[in-house]
Amino acid sequence: MNQENTTQKFDVIIIGGGPAGLSAAIYTARDRLSTLLIEKSIIGGMINEADKVDNYPGFHEGISGMDLTSKMYKQAQKYELQDVNTEVLSISANAPRDFSVKTADTEYLAKSVIIASGSDKQKLGIPGEKEFTGRGVSYCATCDAPFYREKTVAVVGGGNSAIYEALHLAKFASKVYIIHRRNQFRATTIIQERAKSEPKIKFILNTVVEAVQGTDFVENLMLKNITSNQISELSVDGVFVSIGIKPNTSYIKNLLALDDSGMIIVDSNMQTNVPGIFAAGDIRHNSIRQVIAAAGDGSIAAMSAKKWVEES
Repeated sequence: MNQENTTQKFDVIIIGGGPAGLSAAIYTARDRLSTLLIEKSIIGGMINEADKVDNYPGFHEGISGMDLTSKMYKQAQKYELQDVNTEVLSISANAPRDFSVKTADTEYLAKSVIIASGSDKQKLGIPGEKEFTGRGVSYCATCDAPFYREKTVAVVGGGNSAIYEALHLAKFASKVYIIHRRNQFRATTIIQERAKSEPKIKFILNTVVEAVQGTDFVENLMLKNITSNQISELSVDGVFVSIGIKPNTSYIKNLLALDDSGMIIVDSNMQTNVPGIFAAGDIRHNSIRQVIAAAGDGSIAAMSAKKWVEES
């Protein structure tokens, strides 16, 4: 990514270089709106962790997450997109169509802002988790379940998302363990009942995962029963972590309306409570957290931003 140090004013500033931000950038830059994309890490976001995405239209043989977002980035660059690699610290609304975006390096001005900085999956923070991410450790059953046909997997978590992940995995895997640190689930009763009636799903309660082990891929989990402190080993081909998500909204908490989870509340046009600021992708309230949905959000936000800019 290019590094830009001088203060400039843009029609649109997009924060976040994942599928939502890249999709928005393709639309705004192609419409000849001066566009700056700000990404604090690497282009692509969490989807880069996916070895294969086979539910995105147009790639019948599948494509890696990194390759997919690389193609999106190159497409946006065709239309003179500018981008910088830095972290956004704050956004302020000076007046309608006059926003200041302060970064770790400098400050940029814009007529409109699209926030697509996504969210991060909560990690277990245990040995082996990072090393085996993409090689048996996953955070998305919808994305990766088909790779575990007739295999044994585990889901870590006790909320609705974890149970839904397990139910989805049961359509493919031969056995699904749900590992939860408590003796009761936080998931709603009806969802629990569905899981308990699924013969492929087994429950391991009062237990935490201490480590993920394997050679090239995940082979087993080291478990600890928090009641007895007994250590055991569970052989699995994969583990799905579903203990919550953390939206990247710390820099706009005092500016935009957020839901109880910290997600940005938007309308059908991706408009936030501050006119001229839009949000798209995993960071918005009620996102289904799928790459195609994020790309769709980005296009809607871009078209809304274009209309806002043109009304100035």
